[in-house]
Amino acid sequence: MDQPPVSREQVSREQVSREQVSWGAEPAERADAARNRRLLLATAREMLTEDGADKLTMDRLAERAGLGKGTVFRRFGTRAGIFRALLDDAERSFQELVLTGPPPLGPGASPLDRLVAYGRARIGFLIEHRDVARAALDGSQPIPAGSRTRMSQLHIRVLLSQMNLGPADLDMLAIQLTAALDGPLLLYLSADDLAEPAPRTADRIARAWQDLIRRACRP
Repeated sequence: MDQPPVSREQVSREQVSREQVSWGAEPAERADAARNRRLLLATAREMLTEDGADKLTMDRLAERAGLGKGTVFRRFGTRAGIFRALLDDAERSFQELVLTGPPPLGPGASPLDRLVAYGRARIGFLIEHRDVARAALDGSQPIPAGSRTRMSQLHIRVLLSQMNLGPADLDMLAIQLTAALDGPLLLYLSADDLAEPAPRTADRIARAWQDLIRRACRP
């Protein structure tokens, strides 16, 4: 669901206490449910490494984890739900790097350098998890699923507000830059692009992001 542009008041609040940008706290769950979730995610990662995304199904995951099929269905709902949970888990780790990691991705570098570093890291993240991200698409949801994340839009908006960009509409600029990162990036790549080794593809897109930011954020 689309969200309204971030206001300047929201940005001011986000600048307090190490840019309070969050994916949100995980919902409270029983100890046994939490244990099953960790087991299922760890098992799903093992299966991905061994066989790839195409072979990961609800039935096979339940069998491999030694849990009932009903437990897996209640946890994830659909096969796409498995991949969404894997992606969400990885997103939380990525967020910690942004909020507390070393500069330039984490605090301590200039806003421009942090914005360039964020985009480069985000692109690398999406390329690394592209099979999981594609498998997480649910045919019952509009495409692209999850095309705008609150994390990216708020973080980019905070960094833009720390630069001297004159009368630029920072709210809209943040939305446009967020779309360049968290839009269906991989769906715009050609088959030839995706045939390249992942590190090369990520590097090409990251260099383009750096060029875009240095031009768009020129005082």
